[in-house]
Amino acid sequence: MKVDEIIELLDAKIVTGRICELKTVGFKHAFSSDLMSDVLRLTAENTVLITGLCNLQTIRTAEMAEIKLIIMTRGKKTDDFMRAVAEENDICIIETDYSIFRVSGELYKAGLLPIY
Repeated sequence: MKVDEIIELLDAKIVTGRICELKTVGFKHAFSSDLMSDVLRLTAENTVLITGLCNLQTIRTAEMAEIKLIIMTRGKKTDDFMRAVAEENDICIIETDYSIFRVSGELYKAGLLPIY
């Protein structure tokens, strides 16, 4: 699934990231968690992180786990510093008002696979 499809499906907006670079990436898996220690255990490539944890730890964890797309749920808004760190690490962040449950369900229904 392409990032522009995800944005449209979730009525989301992009807040950071080089969307043009991600347009060709086909995301295959999604993982939902607010517990970043679980995210660090991920090994699948092209994974989307769905979370409501909106702080710098999320960005740093995505960096270590080589995640290039983070979906911030529940209307959470990133701050300038988080966006700057994400940009430095080529991480795209999109924000949606949908819950983690709804985002997970919509993406699963659209064909993204779970990690577990």
